[in-house]
Amino acid sequence: MRLYRSKDPQWETILDVDALAVAENRNWIFQGSSCLPPEERLCLISLSDGGKDAASIREFDCDAKTFVADGFYLPEGKQLVSWVDRDTLLVARDWGEGTLTQAGYPFVVKELKRAQPLSEAREIFRGEPTDVSMSPFVLRDSEGNIHETGAIRAISSFESEYVVFRPNGPVKLNLPKKAAMIGLVGGHLLVRLDEDWRPPGDISFAAGSLISYDLAEWKQDPMRAKASLVFQPGPRQALSGLGATKNLLILTILENVQSRAFAYKYDHGAWSATPIPLPEHANVSLLATSDETDRAMFAVSSYLRPTSVWYFDVESKSLEELKTTPAAFDASNHIVEQLEATSRDGTSIPYFLVRPKNARFDGTIPTLLYGYGGFQASLLPSYLGPVGRLWLEQGNAYVVANLRGGGEFGPQWHQAAQTATKQTTWDDFIAVAEDLIRRKITSPSRLGIIGGSQGGLLVGAAITQRPELFNAAIIKVPLFDMLRYTKLGAGASWIGEYGDPAIAEQRAWIEGYSPYQKLMAGKTYPAPLILTSTKDDRVHPAHGRKAAAKLAALGQPYFYYENIDGGHSAAANLREYARQLALEYTYASRRLCSE
Repeated sequence: MRLYRSKDPQWETILDVDALAVAENRNWIFQGSSCLPPEERLCLISLSDGGKDAASIREFDCDAKTFVADGFYLPEGKQLVSWVDRDTLLVARDWGEGTLTQAGYPFVVKELKRAQPLSEAREIFRGEPTDVSMSPFVLRDSEGNIHETGAIRAISSFESEYVVFRPNGPVKLNLPKKAAMIGLVGGHLLVRLDEDWRPPGDISFAAGSLISYDLAEWKQDPMRAKASLVFQPGPRQALSGLGATKNLLILTILENVQSRAFAYKYDHGAWSATPIPLPEHANVSLLATSDETDRAMFAVSSYLRPTSVWYFDVESKSLEELKTTPAAFDASNHIVEQLEATSRDGTSIPYFLVRPKNARFDGTIPTLLYGYGGFQASLLPSYLGPVGRLWLEQGNAYVVANLRGGGEFGPQWHQAAQTATKQTTWDDFIAVAEDLIRRKITSPSRLGIIGGSQGGLLVGAAITQRPELFNAAIIKVPLFDMLRYTKLGAGASWIGEYGDPAIAEQRAWIEGYSPYQKLMAGKTYPAPLILTSTKDDRVHPAHGRKAAAKLAALGQPYFYYENIDGGHSAAANLREYARQLALEYTYASRRLCSE
């Protein structure tokens, strides 16, 4: 920590992925690592060729700074792996014909020993081909002791079954389908609930709550162990993140889309919380915790202030700002406001407006509106960086909408715009656009919209339902043909979000908004910029290609860019990312800033 505090810390390179890519003539993208506790010397490194979700996995020795000779190696695939011990892995991957779900993910878990061929791995557990996916887990404490091994069977997009591997066979746990086992802290097992739940003979817990079990009691009988409440959200709250130190649980909690951090301690049969006095009116995220001490590091972000790193020591109650990233743009001429729009059904939809301080409110500010609204993902304040340099410094405005379908207010906020009610997300987005115009912040000729993936579908729905509201639309790696989305890429894994077009009733509500089918002759659409990637193996590039082809067939203007690499991010390295940003903001400036 002393070296990190210094003005110019000397970093040590453990693995140079760029050098490896050059040496092996591959466009390697680092996708993460899993290190064997507690020493964390041996790590499984995931490398993607060109940014695809599918990755190969190699064993790496961090002390020797080299890949382990004849170490664990898993060929490219969509796969999930957990360490059991130095010589044993639990692996879910493509084991051959009939071992992948319709969505292209594994549903068979096997045990793989060191130096053992994949063909000889021993099957431990098998789900069903109709599942979404399967992933193994190993439940460890802070000292590396294993308390359970098991698997998470995703039976739908947002529903799972947990099983633990016992000598007499797998045991299904007594948990609701919308729940997630988080881990261990201080002898307690933590579980997050995404639905209301009343365990047999127990008290009720509300959706969005965090509960705990006494580990010893739970191990003895996981079906009858009693749960305790750790955190229950209020009306405008949601659990954002968590981590464990030696003796404490650290939670970050959203309240009206701004976050705070708390240290939780279990004492005398109950959990109590102590606020951690980090800066307010910002997004607080947990960066790291130590399981050997009661210390934690946080990132604090906002739209106009560079991200800062904070260090907290519970024992001494000291809080220290360690580092701040360099400013990427001049933010002195802008302010941030949190406003609300009223959606079609009367619900208040919050949004953040980043605007010039001297705005005249005459409808002339070029404005980009960003949204997502799906999969319970939250859009939280973060430093705008290149967006500030390319867009805000020109005197423009940027808006982030917190739509239903996201997770800003917990699972209910997501479930309010899911499957049959997905149109609610599009209604919320349109309501924010109309509110910006009503307040005379901008006008249709100065308003553009931007989104990627589910956000690309959002932008597609907005321009097909209300084309007169917008003069620019940036559609990135989008879903677009929703009547065929289950046949493309990993689309079948999202039926829980959108519904199944193979079922007549569900097809009807999907067809009601699917942008590809809603592009029609006789209408004028804002000429969109469509960006995708050839190597996107999550949302197939056919969606973006079909959007461009349909617009061309209708004689409508459009711009289309397909990067070869990049996967679902559409950019595999900083050079490609810079090109993508240049395209987006050159397009936005020409569409919205010209006189």
